[in-house]
Amino acid sequence: MKIRWLHSGYGKLQRKIFFQIVLMIPGAWVLFLVVYNFLSGKIANGIVTLIQWVLFVDYQDALHIYQFYIRNHMGEMILVFEGMSILLFFYLSLSWFLRYFRQIDEGLDDLLDGKEIKLSPEMEPMERKLLKVHHTLERREMEARLADKRKDDLVMYLAHDIRTPLTSVIGYLSLLHEAPDMPEDQKEKYVQITLDKACRLETLVNEFFEITRYNLQQTSLEKNEIDLSYMMMQMADEFYPILSENGNMVELRIPEDIRIEGDGTKLARVFQNLLKNAASYSAPRTVITICAEETKDMVRISFENKGKTIPKQKLSTIFERFYRLDDSRTSRTGGAGLGLAIAKEIVQLHHGTISAESEEGITIFTVELPKINVHENGERDTENMQEVLRLS
Repeated sequence: MKIRWLHSGYGKLQRKIFFQIVLMIPGAWVLFLVVYNFLSGKIANGIVTLIQWVLFVDYQDALHIYQFYIRNHMGEMILVFEGMSILLFFYLSLSWFLRYFRQIDEGLDDLLDGKEIKLSPEMEPMERKLLKVHHTLERREMEARLADKRKDDLVMYLAHDIRTPLTSVIGYLSLLHEAPDMPEDQKEKYVQITLDKACRLETLVNEFFEITRYNLQQTSLEKNEIDLSYMMMQMADEFYPILSENGNMVELRIPEDIRIEGDGTKLARVFQNLLKNAASYSAPRTVITICAEETKDMVRISFENKGKTIPKQKLSTIFERFYRLDDSRTSRTGGAGLGLAIAKEIVQLHHGTISAESEEGITIFTVELPKINVHENGERDTENMQEVLRLS
């Protein structure tokens, strides 16, 4: 059975500390022999001579002093020297051990300063962890800078885009105001254009609000039982006008008895964002397929559409805030780039997962959420579901 400390990768450090402690025993014994030989035997004559020279006494007096003060108290003196030697070895060993803490401290300073981290060989596991922390901090800093840049760019684009519909609204309203006797068909045309531009302006203003709300809101969940099939049918009906503009339609493949547990308002927003995304990037006159199936503990919901293939390098970033697949901003696909990021946050709050795959013109977004037993709570709550969809 392996020792846990060895298994953790610090075997070199443990062995070095162990041998350091073991070496204290023979070191203390050697010091004891040196002190004993110094105080007795052949060295005793030298000590007597030294006493004569220091105290200016004759040999007999020096010998008497040696025997009375040193020879008769040799045991106590050896014990004192032995204790001092142990303390000395302990201090040296502790100082040697503390140098690893100094290395870690210097490594942290280098980490904060962005310098290269280099520790002793026996501290290699700690060095790897510090390097991992360093790379993680660098990656997060870069991601934060990119997110801020995307946000700044989108705010700039939105501010620019607001001018166009606003100018049109003012222009057509001015024409209607200046020509009250304008023919009815022309007046109706101008009113319709003004209404369309005002709706577009409202969408852009809402995107500004979305950017602020995404950064400030504290998300909490109010969970209840959700009839997934009914929710998707209601949602498909709501999106019919948007889908019909390009000849698209929704096909539902969801068993009627599938239920999930979660915050109905927030999950409706997840599915709306995914359906809106599929509608925005689907090829004209194609079908968007929404499927659902149960696994042991989860319900898997997928949104499949046909259109352009999403490059693999973009699949890993489409769930980041302020990320958009298209660099061009059109009325069909333009947005703040928050829909998928918000969807991911809500799904994770429900202890679920969301992912995307795209190959040969077919893109599939998949959401997995905890399911609820259909027999636990009887009937559907149709009125509550309608209210959830109305508020979302």
